[in-house]
Amino acid sequence: MAPGLRRAYHLSLAQTGLLISMSLIGSLVTLIPWGQATDRVGERLVLFTGVAACGASLVGAAFVHRFAALSLLLALAGATGASVQSASGRAVMHWFAPTERGLALALRQTAIPLSGFLVSLGLPPVERAGGLAWGFGALGAACLVGALLGALVLREGPQPDPQAQRSERPLRDRRLWTLSFGSSLVIAPQLCVVGFTVLLLHEHRGLSTSAAAAVLAVMQALAIGGRIGAGRWSDVVHSRLQPLRRISLAAAVVVALTGALLDTPLALLLPVLVVGGVLSMSWNSLSFAAAVEIAGHNRSGIAIGLQQTLLNAPGAVYPAAFGALVAATSWRVAFFAVALFPVAGWMTLRGLRE
Repeated sequence: MAPGLRRAYHLSLAQTGLLISMSLIGSLVTLIPWGQATDRVGERLVLFTGVAACGASLVGAAFVHRFAALSLLLALAGATGASVQSASGRAVMHWFAPTERGLALALRQTAIPLSGFLVSLGLPPVERAGGLAWGFGALGAACLVGALLGALVLREGPQPDPQAQRSERPLRDRRLWTLSFGSSLVIAPQLCVVGFTVLLLHEHRGLSTSAAAAVLAVMQALAIGGRIGAGRWSDVVHSRLQPLRRISLAAAVVVALTGALLDTPLALLLPVLVVGGVLSMSWNSLSFAAAVEIAGHNRSGIAIGLQQTLLNAPGAVYPAAFGALVAATSWRVAFFAVALFPVAGWMTLRGLRE
């Protein structure tokens, strides 16, 4: 919806990046409280309450016509929708053993590229038919349906072996802070490269919005397999961090290569761009699994809240900064700059032991 938002609200690239970031900004103040609530009252109630409120906020966004009001509603959607992080992650922590958890959390994390795939294909026709209002209305309705389904099917898992309890105070656990900070650096290409793919191809390379969205859909579809593969890899090698570090370096290399190829024929650029996006989205479940395993069962909700807060804090800045850098310099310079972040993340995670 970014091109339509730019036209409707006369936005600069930096403003567009800020709008993309608003849901992350909203989640910053609620992720840890949602995690605490999940540990106390369970996953089902938290997921239903938060996701339903998120849907209501997005439906409300369909009826506003000012940038400030839209920004506020998107921030509210992020603040309420953040409940799904701790609730769904803790549910997986309950139901699966460590030897299966990497794959299970990877399957859970495929919700992001799966929804991205569906939205990339389905939202442009909806927006063309009814404008931005219909687009936000469709997103809100999807969240309301998701909240209802979550309330119907989600159940508390079995209590694990008490020996599985690790950190009774995850907010003071240095390992969790190191993991979260390193992951907050690795996530930069995911938010910038993937988040700006449609704008890059539409404005810089002249593709139609639908064609650019189709490229994004392919990227999201392949990322589903990437996340599942990374999760299974971590189960096989009995390590979440080893695959995470390797994917970080690979993403940095491919994103930098994409920057070098931005003005080459599309037949050369598009495969590299897609691979870079897939790598940028493939690692999230590994960091998620490492966080819940550091904290253990009873405190997994708050551990997820902390990790997601530290991911979203710089994540709320990256898109706006990326858009401003593109406007001030070029797409190529911005891609080279964002490729440095996963390298810094790899350096941070390198000293962290399982």
